[in-house]
Order: sequence, then C-alpha cells, then structure tokens
Amino acid sequence: MAPVIILLGPPGAGKGTQARILEENFGLIQLSTGDLLRAAVSAGTPSGLAAKAVMAAGALVSDEIVLAILKDRMRQPDVAKGIILDGFPRTAGQAAALDQLLAETGQKITAAISLEVDDAAMVGRVAGRHSCAACGEGYHDQFKRPARAGVCDKCGGTEFKRRADDNAETVRDRLAAYHAQTAPLIAYYDSKGVLERIDAMGAIADIRQSLGQIVTGITA
Repeated sequence: MAPVIILLGPPGAGKGTQARILEENFGLIQLSTGDLLRAAVSAGTPSGLAAKAVMAAGALVSDEIVLAILKDRMRQPDVAKGIILDGFPRTAGQAAALDQLLAETGQKITAAISLEVDDAAMVGRVAGRHSCAACGEGYHDQFKRPARAGVCDKCGGTEFKRRADDNAETVRDRLAAYHAQTAPLIAYYDSKGVLERIDAMGAIADIRQSLGQIVTGITA
C-alpha cells in the first residue's frame, strides 16, 4: 500500500522544504491544498468550478470541496508511490473526513510527522524567508542563502520574492491560530499510533535525515 504522510507544523516550520526533499528522494508526490485548488480551478473540473465560485464570493472553500479536489487528484497515476499532504488536514473534523476518504480506497494515514518548533524563534525564521520567483525554491536570510548571492541554486533565476504576510505581527497571529485549530491533530494522530515527532529547530540537513529515516522505515 502506498504511504500517505501528513506533515504537521506551524507556519515556517519547513513543511514545504522538507516535502520537496521527500519528493526527490522517495518519489512521493507533495499535495498542497493551495496548489490543488489553483490547479482544479485552472483545469475547470466540477470541483474546481465550485471552488472558483466560492472564492469569487469572498468565502472560504468548504471541506467538502477540498476533499473532492483531493479525491480527484489521488486518482491520477503519478501518486502511485505515495503522497505527502501539506496544509491539510488543519482541524480534527478534516482529519476524520480524510480518514473516511482514504478508507473508501482501502488506504489509511501511514504517518503524521510533527515538525516541532519554538514559537519565539519562529517569528524570526518566517520573517527572513523568501523564494525564487521563477521556480519557487525557498531561501532564508540566515539559514539558507543561495550559494551565489542573488542567484537561485536550482534554476539560476535572479528574482526573489517575499510573502506580504511574512512579518512579525502576522506570524504571531498565524501561530496562535495554529495552536488553536491544528495542534490538536497531534493528539488525534498520536491516539491512532501514527504520530512521529521531529525537532525542527535544527539545520535543514538534520531534519532531512530524521525525516528520511522515518519514511525509509514506513516504505521498506
């Protein structure tokens, strides 16, 4: 059975960076809620059109629509080796709905990996991050600089961008929201015996090694 891995952690914990590394090393497919929504809207699928109408009205896309889009994506052949869910589920209700969706195809969550961080340190970490405008490769003013200043290591691009909401005040608000809504998922998956914890305050390479050991164990 192909692994289904969930990455848990607050904004700036490195979920996106580590998911891309797992893609490269294990052939898993990262499924990010935001990317899935944009792709479904662009493709004009029934679920995508429903999401487009909701977003055009300024409302939040419902769990039902997100799950329908996820279900459509998981039917595609490139996910045969397994998936990494980044940004979903965010609540216990979404987690239960995801369990039900997976059960329909005889699947279940293989591991929920919690990237654990210190809130105070996260403010500085998030405020310093930026990405290549061309390929999306992530960087940080302190922790991950390009080998050549101003040049992306991955594609050679020379334009970089920062998210407008990557500032100290917004990060504190997002951390509070994470602890209120998403952190309870740690207890949820712990009760199911699939929770793994990783200290995500170290170097990217150390986190990569810890994640690699976990994924190797569940895909062997």
